[in-house]
Amino acid sequence: MYSNFSAELEWATLNMPRTKAAVEALPDLSHVRLACNMHLDLKMAPLVKGLLDKGAKVFLTTCNPTTVQDDVVAYLMNCGAEAKAWRNMSHQEWHESFQTAIDWNPTHLCEMGSDLTALIHQNNVETNVKAGLEATGSGINRLNGLTPNYPIFNWDDLPVKEGLHNRHMVGLTAWHTFFETTHLTLHEKTVVVIGYGLVGQGVAASAKAYGGKVIVAEIDKARALQAEYDGWQVMSLSEAVKIADVIATATGAKNVLSQHLLQQVKSGVFILNVGHVAEEIDVEFLKKYPMNEPMPYINAYSLDGRTIYLLADGSMFNLTAGYGDSLNAFDVTLAVMASGIGHIVGEGQKAAKDVYLLPQSVWQKVL
Repeated sequence: MYSNFSAELEWATLNMPRTKAAVEALPDLSHVRLACNMHLDLKMAPLVKGLLDKGAKVFLTTCNPTTVQDDVVAYLMNCGAEAKAWRNMSHQEWHESFQTAIDWNPTHLCEMGSDLTALIHQNNVETNVKAGLEATGSGINRLNGLTPNYPIFNWDDLPVKEGLHNRHMVGLTAWHTFFETTHLTLHEKTVVVIGYGLVGQGVAASAKAYGGKVIVAEIDKARALQAEYDGWQVMSLSEAVKIADVIATATGAKNVLSQHLLQQVKSGVFILNVGHVAEEIDVEFLKKYPMNEPMPYINAYSLDGRTIYLLADGSMFNLTAGYGDSLNAFDVTLAVMASGIGHIVGEGQKAAKDVYLLPQSVWQKVL
């Protein structure tokens, strides 16, 4: 994706001053073995390079194989990190990488999706993990009801991440990527947004700002009522998909756009996912039908005389086919992550074994 990696990295580093300051404030990390399961795009490089410079041993896996930038992984390995991650690695290779990361014997975890933590606890693996960080709503959902073997700090639910990344940047960058990928705008198009959490709210607002006629589908009655109060037309998903020109899934749940619903959509519909989970759409059902790729990241499936355009194979669209968050916005997010790492290698690892919200005193100082 990057024609001049060195120039891109230098530009990213220059425009992420909060991350630079947060990393410089970290203590010596020579005693830390940090396994990171996260998106491995360019914006992550300044943080990981900074952790290595502080003496940390770092092992990299990915929470989504479609968002890996191979030149980023190569650069960080050259800086001293170990890794088992590459773009479009197979499902089996991806899951094997989780076990490799655990076998690496980390002392701390930094996760997006709780894949490592889930594997540790499902298999009752004895580890030396002292504390962990979790960055996503889907990851926190996986931890519900779990009594972890170490303290885990949730920073997805922080106001600074919910209000910035979740509410604003995901929707904005998803539609930017839609324009760049399809060469189309949302004018004269009915856009159905599935899910009205903070991500869905941003997706809906940005779609309207860019000319779309927006309908919200939400099964949670309170959120559906909120959508109505916000001025959106709210419909059942089974009815909304029949009239949609564009469908965006934003729930973080699995199989939201099921086989049954895909059989109801009209020809020419565009379908994209912006949730963390790459299984919101029943892609396996679509793969039973003939497919061609008229443009990069656009898979045109032929179903009984209808054409369905699936974008980025159902993976996180704004980061798989696009750049994701802006540098200045992600600078805030990454600075919070850096400060969170400082917490879990210090006072945080002394906490009782449970799931906690990252303390305000930890993240507010990076703003």
